[in-house]
Amino acid sequence: MYSESGHRRCKLNNRFFSVTMEVEPKVQKSSRKKVAVLPWMRNPVDVSSFNKCPLTQLPFLHPRLEEALCNGGIESLFPVQVAVWQETMGPGSFERDICVNSPTGSGKTLAYALPIVQILSTRAVKCLRVLVVLPTRDLALQVRDVFATIAPAVGLSVGLAVGQSSISDEISMLIERPKLEAGICYDPESRPVELQSAVDILVATPGRLMDHINNTKGFTLEHLRFLVVDETDRLLREAYQSWLPTVLQCTSSSVDSLFVCDSNPLSFGFGSLKTTRRVGVERGFKNKPYPRLVKMVLSATLTQDPSKLAQLDLHHPLLLTTGKIRYQLPEHLESFKLICEPKLKPLYLVSLLQSLQGEQCIVFTSSVESTHRLCTLLKFFGDLGIKIKEYSGHQHQSVRSKTLRGFREGVIQVVVSSDAMTRGMDVKGVRNVINYDKPPYIKTYIHRAGRTARAGNHGRCFTLLHEDEVKQFKKLLKKADIDSCPTYTVPSDSVQSLRSTYDEALEKLKESVEVETFKKQKAGFKSSIKRKR
Repeated sequence: MYSESGHRRCKLNNRFFSVTMEVEPKVQKSSRKKVAVLPWMRNPVDVSSFNKCPLTQLPFLHPRLEEALCNGGIESLFPVQVAVWQETMGPGSFERDICVNSPTGSGKTLAYALPIVQILSTRAVKCLRVLVVLPTRDLALQVRDVFATIAPAVGLSVGLAVGQSSISDEISMLIERPKLEAGICYDPESRPVELQSAVDILVATPGRLMDHINNTKGFTLEHLRFLVVDETDRLLREAYQSWLPTVLQCTSSSVDSLFVCDSNPLSFGFGSLKTTRRVGVERGFKNKPYPRLVKMVLSATLTQDPSKLAQLDLHHPLLLTTGKIRYQLPEHLESFKLICEPKLKPLYLVSLLQSLQGEQCIVFTSSVESTHRLCTLLKFFGDLGIKIKEYSGHQHQSVRSKTLRGFREGVIQVVVSSDAMTRGMDVKGVRNVINYDKPPYIKTYIHRAGRTARAGNHGRCFTLLHEDEVKQFKKLLKKADIDSCPTYTVPSDSVQSLRSTYDEALEKLKESVEVETFKKQKAGFKSSIKRKR
C-alpha cells in the first residue's frame, strides 16, 4: 500500500510540476497580463447588477411564451436571463454577438432560448434558423427539453441530432418532402422533389451534426440566423471533426456561395426560398449582410485565450459576466474538505454517505476506470440502505439515460460518475457533490460543484483529501477567490466499524475485476478469430 501511495504522490507531483512549469516565468508573464484580455472583455456587463424579474414585468414578452413558461413552473427570470433579455430584446436587438460567463445553475439555457424563440415567433416560412451545439448527448437532450417547453407555443418545432437514434430516423425527423397531390403524375426530371427542413431549431452534438452536413440531402445551414455554442471552452478545446470552421463556412454570406445552381436543384434543397442574409446591408458595418448570423457563446468558465476566441469570428462581441472574478461558484454553495487516511479513503466516503442520510449525491472520480471500481466496491459493502449507480462515458446511452431518470425520480440516491456529468447537467434535488478524487484544475472543481446549489438553491461540495494534498487544494481554491474551506469530520468510530466489511468488500472487488478481465480477454480472442476468418 505504501508503494501505491507513493505512486499517487508521484503522479500528483508530476502533475503539479507540469503546472508550475507553465506559470513559473512570472516576470515574463506579468508584462503580458495587461494585453492577455481582449479589449471587449475589459468592460463587461455585470449580471449581478440585475435582479430577478417576474414574467408579468418583462417587457415585450409574447403572451403565449409567458403562458408556456408559467405552465412549466417558471414565474420569474434569474439575473442572467434578465440581462441577456435586455441586451437582445432592448435597443441592442442582437446587433452584437453575445458571450455569457456565468456560474453553473444560473439559468444560461433559458437565457438564450427565450429571446431566440421570441425573435422567431413571427417567422413565416419554416427552415432551419437556429443551431445549438453541445459537447454531450445528455446535455443536448436537456437543452432540447428547455426549447420544447416554449417553442411549440409560437408554432416553432425543435429537432435533435445526437446519434441517439439511427441516422435514417434522424433524417426523417429533420427533413420533410412536400406532399404530392393524388392522381397527378409527376416527372422527376422536369420537377425534382424539393426537400425542406422539418424543424426551425436544431440541438446537436458536433459528430452527428457533421454527419448531416456531409451526407444528408436537403440539410442546409444556409438560412441560419442563430448559432449557439454552449459549454464553449470545451467545444473549442476539442476539435470534434473541425465542426466549427465547417459550420461557419456553410453559413458564409458570400454571394457566390448563396445562389442555388440551376444544374443541381438539390444542392441546397430549398428551391425558390432565399436566405434572409441575401437582403440589404447591415447599417454601420460595410460589407456585412443584414440580418447577419448571430452567435451566442456561453460557459461557466469562458476562455480568455484570444486564439481560441478568434475561431468563433465574433461580431462586436458583448460580454456578460458575474462580478469581477473570472471563476465563480454558485452563490449558496458551501465547500468542505474531509481529511482521510490514505489506506481508508473508501471508508471515509461510506461514513460520509451514511451521515448524509440518503440525501441525493453525486460522487466524482478521476477516470472511467475509477468510477467503475469504486461503484462496484460500494455495492460490496452490504446493505447501506442507499441505492448507488454508476455513470460514465463508456456506458451505452440508454444505460446513462436510465440512470439519470432514476436519479431525477429519487429512486437512486447516489451516482458515482466520471467527469462525464460535470458539464451543464441539471438534476433537481442534488444536495451534495463529493469529490472522491481531488479535481486537478479549478475549472473541474467549478463544473463538479455546480451540479448542486443550482437556481438559487443551497448545496454542499465535499472534497476527500490525503494530508499531503491539502496545501495544493488550498492553492486551487484561491483561483476562485475562496480563502477558507472548513474541515468536515466524520466520527472515527464510524470509520473503524466498517473495517471488517471493507476487507471483505476488497476481496470481492478483486474477484470481480479478475472475472471482468477474463471476459474481456475472451471477447478479444473471439473477435480476433473472426477477423482472421
